Amino acid sequence: MSSPSLKHIAFASFIGTAIEFYDFYIYAMAAALVIGQVFFPASAPAVQSLNALLTFGLAFIARPLGALLFGHFGDRLGRKSTLAASLLVMGCSTFLIGVLPGYDQWGLWAPALLCLLRFGQGIGLGGEWAGAALLATEYAPVHRRSWFGMFPQLGPSIGFLLATLTFLALTLGLTETQFEQWGWRVPFIVSAALVMVGLYVRFKLAETPAFAQAQSSKELHRWPLKALLVTHGRAIVLGALAMGVCYHLFYTATVFCLSYGTQTLHIARPVFLGLLCIAVLGMAMATPLAAWWSDKVGQRPVLMLGQGLAVLLGFALAPLLGSADSGLILVFLFAALFLMGVTFAPMGAFLPQQFPVAVRYSGAGLSYQLGGILGASFAPAIAQSLVNQGGLTWVGAYLSSMALISFLAVWRMSPSVSNLD
Repeated sequence: MSSPSLKHIAFASFIGTAIEFYDFYIYAMAAALVIGQVFFPASAPAVQSLNALLTFGLAFIARPLGALLFGHFGDRLGRKSTLAASLLVMGCSTFLIGVLPGYDQWGLWAPALLCLLRFGQGIGLGGEWAGAALLATEYAPVHRRSWFGMFPQLGPSIGFLLATLTFLALTLGLTETQFEQWGWRVPFIVSAALVMVGLYVRFKLAETPAFAQAQSSKELHRWPLKALLVTHGRAIVLGALAMGVCYHLFYTATVFCLSYGTQTLHIARPVFLGLLCIAVLGMAMATPLAAWWSDKVGQRPVLMLGQGLAVLLGFALAPLLGSADSGLILVFLFAALFLMGVTFAPMGAFLPQQFPVAVRYSGAGLSYQLGGILGASFAPAIAQSLVNQGGLTWVGAYLSSMALISFLAVWRMSPSVSNLD
């Protein structure tokens, strides 16, 4: 097979990540809006909502397991086939959720299978990011690794934008009954066609040069995870801490603020979803800018600047979000997601270079997904608890603290532990 062009590599690393995050986010929105009513008994509405949010959290438990599973095969067999497999697992899980009968039809089997499929989504997404990042950076020229490592980082913002626009259109175009009966299923079923496009693009790829060289020189490990944990435990911990603020910024803006804005401030759901659609453009703008700048000055300075600004943003959370003014809320949401892009874009090149090629898929993937647990899995619930106990000021302090932890982690990490060549 001839070597693919860098444009093909960039598109392949972007498209699969965008599709997988689209699948992940449509479930998050469905969980907030309708999953509880469809898949759990109607006798206790409050329990319905809680159960729906618990199924959302299942995926964050599964993601590190997916990183370990796909990381093992990615470091043993190669990036190409492992990436295709992760996309297929996510796509099948998402499609099956879309056609799964609800509680009224299947009783307790419905929520049980829903949990299994949501776990499958987490497994698939857990194997996606590291492989996409390696696909981009192991092909990229030395002086443009941050730029090409940025393409997988565009996936979350584009996936979130598509998911939000889809649910906004369904909310505006259907009645509440139509949406609950069948409308929410449309994004899940449509995702199957998107997955086919992603698989087609990825099956046309060749193996990355770095992995092919390691394979030919017999530098690979029989059990990559064992070698990773024995020799690179510090890099895993620091990588997870460095990633924490990325996730924290995103889920504070999208989950906590959405809940607080609609339930406490009583802003209409379509209005707040519209604010998020605008705000996520900040992340889409910041991602290429931060990647370009990282190739000029290095990834660490850009990361530490973004994390330092996130520390300051925590002090602005209470006055901006608490104002109940849509314009001021948009300023906070845009700033949070812009800084998410700044702290996220360089990670596509920065995290993989903390590990040698033989354990790079496992190491980068595990750090990334553990950062998700640290920064996202319990962040909205903790933020809601802090609001109840001490108000929005405490939520801002939580954001600042997480940003400071990530800042210190990047400061302690090496600018180049291993060569990507």
